[in-house]
Amino acid sequence: MTEYLELAPDLTISRVLTGLWQIADLERSGVTLDPEETSRYMTPYVEAGFTTFDMADHYGSAEVIAGHFRNHEQAGTRAQLLTKWVPKPGAVTKREVRDAVQLSLDRMKVHKLDMLQYHAWNYSDPAWLDSLFWLQELKEEGLIGHLGLTNFDAAHLRVAVASGIEVLTNQVSYSLLDQRAAGDMTAVCQQYGVKILAFGTIAGGFLTEKWLGQPEPGPDQLATWSQMKYKRFIDAAGGWSRFQELLSALADVSRKHAVSMSVVSSRYMLDRAAVGGIILGARLGHGDHVQENLAIFSVALDQEDRDRLEQAMSGLDPIPGGCGDEYRKPPFLTASGDLSDHLEQLPPVFSPLTDENGKSRVLSGTAWEDFAGYCRAIRSGERILISGTTAAHRERLIGGSDPAAQTHFVIDKIQAAIESLGGKLEDVDRTRIFVSDIKTWESVARAHGERFELIKPVNTLVEAKLVGTDFLVEIEAEARAR
Repeated sequence: MTEYLELAPDLTISRVLTGLWQIADLERSGVTLDPEETSRYMTPYVEAGFTTFDMADHYGSAEVIAGHFRNHEQAGTRAQLLTKWVPKPGAVTKREVRDAVQLSLDRMKVHKLDMLQYHAWNYSDPAWLDSLFWLQELKEEGLIGHLGLTNFDAAHLRVAVASGIEVLTNQVSYSLLDQRAAGDMTAVCQQYGVKILAFGTIAGGFLTEKWLGQPEPGPDQLATWSQMKYKRFIDAAGGWSRFQELLSALADVSRKHAVSMSVVSSRYMLDRAAVGGIILGARLGHGDHVQENLAIFSVALDQEDRDRLEQAMSGLDPIPGGCGDEYRKPPFLTASGDLSDHLEQLPPVFSPLTDENGKSRVLSGTAWEDFAGYCRAIRSGERILISGTTAAHRERLIGGSDPAAQTHFVIDKIQAAIESLGGKLEDVDRTRIFVSDIKTWESVARAHGERFELIKPVNTLVEAKLVGTDFLVEIEAEARAR
């Protein structure tokens, strides 16, 4: 019996979602799949109770195929079609946001998207927040049923929901191999009622019998983008021999329950706190996994099973960074090992102005800068000074009443200013933190610690009366570009 989850009164999903990212892989040769023929292969999934499909604007013709299925082939049961928007990095206009939504509507031939999941490339560029606020407006207009996020880290999921964005889900890599979402991400999701949609739960097929006891594959043996990607995860987790120890534990548990290793790994992830569903890929027209996926709901793992798996997992190195960092910072754990298969470069957030004395300044565009006659940051030689910075973005307060959310956005603004002047956050030597209420100091300090854990600048934190009653924290910084 398939398990379902009510995300909202008008949106119930199957807890095992069918991912359509492999349509892009099938179309790598430049041949577009026939939508009428390919959509028929979605029917067995829906008939078995797997009514929810996950796709994106860049998954080849997945939106067209899914739209054809909804309109012509869906076997009497309304499927839930979840898509994504992955914009190019940099500034975006309100018109461009609407056009992106309209493109998905047109491809799927529907009047409303069941859910749109948004991906951000660069958190220091507030364009990601602009896009989400405008998507929220389109939701209220009725073009979008619900909003989700994809590949957000815990800090910026917090920033989004604390700022009033109505987020139902965050889709992230989460598996026996990659446990990044088990910590801060789970805590933020539980605090704000967001569900995790976990992908990569069988690591592109590596968490299966096929690779148990096998020699390490070379690049020429990796047939799909998913395999190329998750082999990099295996390397980052400690290499092939340690991964084999995890496979051995997984095989022990699967033999005990007389099911496949992929079933056990999937069941384990479904049972994790805050996980609303897992996404398993389908190569439509090249066999289906309906019966295999149904077996996930017949297995109940006991404490002995979990202990066996978690002992093996403890022998792996943690995947570095937060959720989604594989798309934002080294080591880039993507199919190519860089971002060349996703984008060319990240543009600077601000354009510096250089005076006759060689000093460069950046302005962040807040009304306070013109009113009080100051800049966000200034660079003279190697030295970069950043003004006291609050969680203001144009006319908005970012982070609401959540002090950690405000702190993360403040640090994003500081990072944007430093990078626009040719430095990086790692160049920061000093931060000074002012909190309006000393009771919030721990949340602010923890957020500062998350961002500066490896940098460790000199720091001072004091209570002070801030200008503006809604601002909970203000930070100034000094850096030396190296």
